[in-house]
Amino acid sequence: MLLAYQQEVNAVGGSLALSALASMIPLAVVLVLLGVVKLRAHWAALAGLVAALAVAVIGYGMPATPALSSAAHGAVFGFFPILWIVINALWVFNITVATGHFDVLRGSFGALSADRRTQAILVAFCFGALLEALAGFGAPVAITSVMLVALGFRPIKAAVVALVANTAPVAFGAMAVPVITLSKVTGLPLESVASVVGRQTPFLALFVPLVLVFLVDGKRGVREAWAPAVMCGVVFAVAQFVTSNYLSVPLTDIVAALLAALAVVALAQLRPASTWAIRSRVVAVGGPGTATAPPSRSEVWRAYLPYVVIVAVFSLAQLPGIKPVLDKALIKFRWPGLDVRTPSGAEHSTMTFSLTYLTTAGTLMLIAGLLVLLLLKVRAGQALRIYGKTLYELRWAILTVMTVLALAYVMNASGQTTSIGTFVAAAGGALAVLSPVLGWFGVAVTGSDTSANALFGSLQVTAAQQAGLSPELLAAANSSGGVLGKMLSPQNLTIACASVRLDGQEGVLLRKVIGWSLAMLAVLALIIGLQATPVLGWMLP
Repeated sequence: MLLAYQQEVNAVGGSLALSALASMIPLAVVLVLLGVVKLRAHWAALAGLVAALAVAVIGYGMPATPALSSAAHGAVFGFFPILWIVINALWVFNITVATGHFDVLRGSFGALSADRRTQAILVAFCFGALLEALAGFGAPVAITSVMLVALGFRPIKAAVVALVANTAPVAFGAMAVPVITLSKVTGLPLESVASVVGRQTPFLALFVPLVLVFLVDGKRGVREAWAPAVMCGVVFAVAQFVTSNYLSVPLTDIVAALLAALAVVALAQLRPASTWAIRSRVVAVGGPGTATAPPSRSEVWRAYLPYVVIVAVFSLAQLPGIKPVLDKALIKFRWPGLDVRTPSGAEHSTMTFSLTYLTTAGTLMLIAGLLVLLLLKVRAGQALRIYGKTLYELRWAILTVMTVLALAYVMNASGQTTSIGTFVAAAGGALAVLSPVLGWFGVAVTGSDTSANALFGSLQVTAAQQAGLSPELLAAANSSGGVLGKMLSPQNLTIACASVRLDGQEGVLLRKVIGWSLAMLAVLALIIGLQATPVLGWMLP
């Protein structure tokens, strides 16, 4: 009979500080091998997994069987649901490329604006936010980075822009799953948690479009194209605040993304002579620099049709009368060989595998893809060949993501992440500043704001109560800070590289985004720290 493994936060040498330090080793191994040694991502992830297993077994005294079982659980979770959405999202995209419809779509974006700075705002930020709202889990980065390459962006720049853009919308992504999860694990009302998150992440939205413009064209870009960036940021921020606080938490990013995009397009109509608003005179259909006859309206409609279908399928699946029915299609069981107890004695979340296989984003994307096949009249044989090609192109990304999630699950099950969280939570009055850092760390490890909230949400509330701070503030800070760790997550770096065919360049990408992640984290931590004082305390509900 399998004996339960009891987590201890001070397992290494009886010291919380030593335990937290030892627990940082696996993540440090991955980041150093990626960013300094420039090792390929799957090898860096495998080395990190070995380090996590060593710390778990040697440092924490976790038996080898549950340690390896937790790694297997993480690997399976890495495929279902995370890779499931990426594979199917890229499959649908590859279908549009193979059928020529994406060339028309690319040209239509040029018709809105031929300026790459504006394209970055509309595609990476606005459309990416809409995809984040509907799907999440890597889909925005996967799809928008490829769209930017098709628009003429260099692959590395497209990947950087897509990663940086995928920040402000994340806390309310996938129909607000991160904040809903945060509410469940903390016991705080959803409206209270969402209200505070909606008073933190809009600050990121205010300047992320400006950062994108700078990434595309430097200081000249900011000087010439600040107007659409500011318009987009302000509208998105206001819409995110109003919707999350007063209208509908699940619809927050959908409303914000659509209004921000409409605002930029409307501004371009008012200022058509601006360099950032100049449109292509001829819609290119056949590659960058190609001038052909403009496509018909029906061809343009068919080019947009896949994304209309995706939005429709995801939206229908979230309707009150449909979602509860679909959620009943559930696979749930205790993971074999794994019996873990938290320091309080409760069963650990890694013991149970759960998948709502009809409402998971990957399945919905597959359903949307099958509908697209019918509407675009793509033959079954061609669709299967494209699917096989997509799997082959993602083979190293699949290995990397599954390994990274295996690493994360070993750290979670052994108690390594709990030691780090408990150590940070002991900061007392400084906790308001460090809370978003803890969320940032959680997402950097797991690649998911939802996972980071599940991991550290209740810990943040307990620490807040001990320090005399607002539980809602610190719980929200965990989610808000977490969104900035997403661009550093090895799984998201791999998704970005795989999408734009930069195989093995994850380390290069990491070095290009880490500065932006840390800089924005510092700004957000300062704002949240001030929200815990009378200086900005008036902002809280």
